[in-house]
Amino acid sequence: MLYWLLKWVFLGPLLRVVFRPRVEGLANVPATGPVILASNHLSFSDSIFMPLIMRRKVTFVAKAEYFTGKGIKGWFMKAFFAGTGTIPVDRSGGRAARAALDTQLRVLRAGNIAGIYPEGTRSPDGRLYRGKTGVARLALESGAPVIPLAMLNTDEIQPTGNLMWKVRRVRINVGEPLEFSRYAGMAGDRYVERAITDQIMYRIMELGGREYVDVYASKLKTTPTAETPAASSALSTPPPAPEIKA
Repeated sequence: MLYWLLKWVFLGPLLRVVFRPRVEGLANVPATGPVILASNHLSFSDSIFMPLIMRRKVTFVAKAEYFTGKGIKGWFMKAFFAGTGTIPVDRSGGRAARAALDTQLRVLRAGNIAGIYPEGTRSPDGRLYRGKTGVARLALESGAPVIPLAMLNTDEIQPTGNLMWKVRRVRINVGEPLEFSRYAGMAGDRYVERAITDQIMYRIMELGGREYVDVYASKLKTTPTAETPAASSALSTPPPAPEIKA
């Protein structure tokens, strides 16, 4: 109930007036049935604007710590994540990735939309980074289509590290569904999962027009001394879409 109140009564109408979302390809999202929305991740505000423009509820998973904070800040964090349809998952152990995957599988098997950021974290510089294969495993185990989506300018609205937002029109591109059911039963095959993930990232790159870097963004964030890959080590034009042979 809180999700719909925030979207249609308390927060959504104001955001629509102020940021005037311009979305292309929204008709690619089916009105019913399980769907995986796979998006690039430029800003915290992605998790607000993506659900805002969808006619259906979008469910994300997040680490359980977001729901256990204390004080006023902790209460607001818990209320926000609960209100935006986020499900808490204990991501502190060896089965962290599996726990997140199982949670999203339940969402899909109920015929709903699961939102995922294949990069696994926000981009440190606006470029598109290598996707993690969880999105492919989710597609293979659920049989749900993957709809690639590109947030085009949320990093301009809320630059990394800034709490204040700039008032600019939100721009989002939604691609056509990618269907991988012909590879059903191949979950766990690293080659297949990597090729599917690269195909999804390739389409997100096309939709967003961002430079692609074949490095995990999390690697840069967890290694303070690591240098951001130079343009020469990135792909400034889309790589050929990988082909998968069954």
